[in-house]
Amino acid sequence: MRVAMIGTGYVGLVSGTCFSEFGHDVVCVDQDAAKIERLKCGEIPIYEPGLEALVASNAKAGRLSFTTDLQQALHDVDAVFIAVGTPSRRGDGYADLTYVYQAAEQIAQSVNDYCVVVTKSTVPVGTGRRVQEIITNIRPEMALDVASNPEFLREGSAIEDFMRPDRVVIGTENDRARQLMSSLYRPLFLNETPILYTSLESAELTKYAANAFLATKITFINEIADLCEAVGANVQDVARGIGLDGRIGKKFLNAGPGYGGSCFPKDTLALVRTAEEAGTPLRIVEAVVDVNERRKRSMVRKITHAASGGSVRDKVVAVLGVTFKPNTDDMRDAPSLVIIPGLQAAGAVVHAHDPAGRHEAEKLLPDVVWFDDPYQAMEGADVLVLMTEWNAYRALNMAKIKKLLKDPVIVDLRNVYKPHEMIDTGITYVSIGRGEPGMAQPSTLEKLEKQEA
Repeated sequence: MRVAMIGTGYVGLVSGTCFSEFGHDVVCVDQDAAKIERLKCGEIPIYEPGLEALVASNAKAGRLSFTTDLQQALHDVDAVFIAVGTPSRRGDGYADLTYVYQAAEQIAQSVNDYCVVVTKSTVPVGTGRRVQEIITNIRPEMALDVASNPEFLREGSAIEDFMRPDRVVIGTENDRARQLMSSLYRPLFLNETPILYTSLESAELTKYAANAFLATKITFINEIADLCEAVGANVQDVARGIGLDGRIGKKFLNAGPGYGGSCFPKDTLALVRTAEEAGTPLRIVEAVVDVNERRKRSMVRKITHAASGGSVRDKVVAVLGVTFKPNTDDMRDAPSLVIIPGLQAAGAVVHAHDPAGRHEAEKLLPDVVWFDDPYQAMEGADVLVLMTEWNAYRALNMAKIKKLLKDPVIVDLRNVYKPHEMIDTGITYVSIGRGEPGMAQPSTLEKLEKQEA
């Protein structure tokens, strides 16, 4: 089948490449001529393990190409995917659909025969209907169908997620469109991948609901981590204890500095706004958004309190990892964008290292001193902060670190290391939600006893 992918960002490039790996003829379109030229030369604008090799092999096979010529790309296509950005609109948090609607107009002006227009971008409920209206108003004689096919890709493992997904959700109410979408995903039938066919509205809402639920799990365990610290419990034990319940599941129960990235922050906020417009406020999701923002700021206080004398003024704080998660260079809404400026506002000088995120981070984090080696970043520092759990930081040489640090203090915001193993290192070690048994605050215990009474 012939497929056009409008947008060569994270979703569009990964999806287009994977469709070509399925054997389809895919052309990826973007208005950014410089980006298209880089892609033609095999240069990948995002960091995603395995993507560069996959792009190269499918381009060489003639199944994957890149262009800025939308009209040529849409000639005789079977399906055209809209995979453009839908960032949070400044001021109100609504999803900005400017690029989606522009793509719809361009599609209407360029297609020459029947095809299915598929929204791959994360869009609020009702967007698919609006796309259909835009196309119909411009080309009333053209028979086109609109479908919704939300993506569920995790940065860092996106190719695996596309090739072996938990499910594929397709929103369409037309048999012809359903058959075409079924043919696109036919290679997944061998894996018996569940394919859920729904209405446009249900598919659009499924994406938001999924992200909001996962964000809620993260925020829930972060609050439980605070309680663990107060009462002398271990959040990792608690997470295992509840995660082994099949109704809950163990994923997304890792305590940390709060969620970030390209999806959770903007999608939870957009869902809140959609619910407000519909007159059915989502109080739980509202609380998740609020708690997550406060979580990032509280990490500044945690690091500050761990420093000698409870202050970071005129001290060097070494930060390992600034991207919102490992195996990506994505800095969008990363906790580091709140935590590092907070430390700087408190008077700290920040040294930093990240295996892939430095290029993007340098644009967003001024006055940070960057290093090519993690040990160089921590030399002479008063506090070492593990902020992103890259594999490169999972087996650091503690004896070497103790010699390099001015004050042997580590604040581990991802619980990479085990407290009992850190005792013998001579390093003051602070982690998330791993309180000492029997060390609960008396006032906290009294409150719990009163509640039980």
